[in-house]
Amino acid sequence: MTSQEVAAKEEGASGAAKDYRDPPPVPLIDLPELGQWSFYRAIIAEFIATLLFLYITVLTIIGHNSQPDPCARVGLLGIAWAVGGMIFVLVYCTAGISGGHINPAVTFGLFLAFQESYYTRYGGGANTINPAYSTGTGLGAEIIGTFVLVYTVFSATDPKRNARDSHVPVLAPLPIGFAVFIVHLATIPITGTGINPARSFGAAVIFNEEKPWDDHWIFWVGPFVGAAAAAFFYQKVMRAGTNNAFWSFSNKGGS
Repeated sequence: MTSQEVAAKEEGASGAAKDYRDPPPVPLIDLPELGQWSFYRAIIAEFIATLLFLYITVLTIIGHNSQPDPCARVGLLGIAWAVGGMIFVLVYCTAGISGGHINPAVTFGLFLAFQESYYTRYGGGANTINPAYSTGTGLGAEIIGTFVLVYTVFSATDPKRNARDSHVPVLAPLPIGFAVFIVHLATIPITGTGINPARSFGAAVIFNEEKPWDDHWIFWVGPFVGAAAAAFFYQKVMRAGTNNAFWSFSNKGGS
């Protein structure tokens, strides 16, 4: 291939990227979708995915805690692999039907970015803060952990990247699953890793003891704050070239 052909190919690729236009924002309330089967199919898919996710992860944690022989336990690494692996599998299975959120915090972040309507944003081991850490530390861990997850979701599912790189939609579940895995490695010692209000609430209901409910608000506030921060950062900073940024670099001192 000659240098002219290479240059022409690169110019064509860049031209295609420049020609990309973001789809119109999803309306805040999309009433017509209530009469569509695809809406209810997505709800069923999210329900089953969340059910399977809770079953595998909670069962893994219960098995770890109930094993009398420490050498026979799966350990924190095994728990993190179970959670991250389930996210990878379930996102891969449900992404084409419901988006594969399996997490109200992820749905909330997409809602703030006008990629989900009001009706589709809601569908829904017990987390406790390690006594060695303060409430503020636990809240910070949940905020940052959810930020990492939702930021990865935005990056992996960006429609502009999908239009430019055809392999991105296929690989999207992999970085999302690894993000969950890595966040669990970092935050299990602090909060047991929430970053998913549905999982935290479900496990707390099953355990139903006083301690998990004491700081349960952290596992709702933290993920939603982290999701909102990730949505703002990605939409207003990382995609400032396609959306209007909250600041303008072209306007330098009014000159």
